[in-house]
Amino acid sequence: CSAIDACETSNGGCSDKAECRKTTPGNRVCICNAGYTGDGVVCIEINPCLENNGGCDRNAECTQTGPNQAVCNCLKGYSGDGKRCTYISLCSQNNGGCSEFAICNDTELTERTCTCRRNYVGDGFKCRGNIYQELLRDSNTSRFYFHLEALSIKDIAGPGPFTLFVPHTDVLNSNPQVSKKAGSFQIETPCSAASQLLCSLLQVRDWLAKGEMAQILRYHMVGCASLLYSNLKTVRNVTSLHGDQIQITYSQNSVYLNNKAEIIFSDVVGTNGVIHIINQILVP
Repeated sequence: CSAIDACETSNGGCSDKAECRKTTPGNRVCICNAGYTGDGVVCIEINPCLENNGGCDRNAECTQTGPNQAVCNCLKGYSGDGKRCTYISLCSQNNGGCSEFAICNDTELTERTCTCRRNYVGDGFKCRGNIYQELLRDSNTSRFYFHLEALSIKDIAGPGPFTLFVPHTDVLNSNPQVSKKAGSFQIETPCSAASQLLCSLLQVRDWLAKGEMAQILRYHMVGCASLLYSNLKTVRNVTSLHGDQIQITYSQNSVYLNNKAEIIFSDVVGTNGVIHIINQILVP
């Protein structure tokens, strides 16, 4: 007689995820393989994520990858190896995408608010100071700013409100520079303009030479009013800081000043007024 091997046929009736072990002749025990649990006849894959989040951080996601195997990945808004996850402040990088003149505040996971700082206006993503400051920040208006600086004109740095009509930089591109000589300021105006703008540039140089540029610049400023483009459509004239009036007309979906200069960019709103960019110099 020979001993019967209970495991010889069909794995002894054990699960295919189990090991059949002979004990005594005709008897056996079924033991689930590593990563499985059960009585050996029935073996179920162990999911480690079901208990204590698989050992992952509470701010991580546990994902089963195999029998009793899992990986941990930090949730959005956190960084780390999954076993330990640290909150990432959205505001810690690039001010959270807010303006450099805004305050970034973390509110919820993956959320933040942007609020313009004191003395700035905007939606938090774009914040503007007073219109005198904004002139320098825009290449389309920076030349006007340099002329104001060269002539020490600070009218629009006050509380306002003001409306400013700024000739595009190309029209004013006479590049004024200030050099101090014997206690006074002298304007140096090298001219390197394109031919189509030569007339305007020669005018600028002539006004500078005659000391008339300050009055020309003030003719582009309107006090006691912050007039948006929509307002200008219905206004017929305004009085400049120079003292002379500027005629305003609305024709063919465009606003014109003195029937010549067209507003080509509009409504750059600052804390003390608004800037409109025009394609010609206004002459009183």
